[in-house]
Amino acid sequence: MYAKALFDIVHTSGQQALKLVVALEGGADELFASPNTLAAIEDHLLNVATTLAHLPPVVLLRLPQVDWTGWGALLQALRQRDPQRRDIVWYAVCGLLPATLVLLDQLRAQEPDWFEIQY
Repeated sequence: MYAKALFDIVHTSGQQALKLVVALEGGADELFASPNTLAAIEDHLLNVATTLAHLPPVVLLRLPQVDWTGWGALLQALRQRDPQRRDIVWYAVCGLLPATLVLLDQLRAQEPDWFEIQY
């Protein structure tokens, strides 16, 4: 049940961030020129990064392909409001987030019991 709750947070926040990015026609320049859109995306990314930091170790071990170092760097940059975070934020929305969501979906298909609500 714990993994399901975390998965739902990651999936929901991740999809919201991706929807905002897809709507941008000017790529990184448009994103970083729009403080409101950037703040919304960074909030979603912070939710995802924080949640991923709390995944059970068994899930982390089953996902060695995920760039855990990248997620840690993103989490640190967002928490510290690092003024040089542009590259890591852009990497997160273009590569890190989509790849992680796909890998989590694959794990969910392989281990459905981990992602079911149990009463």
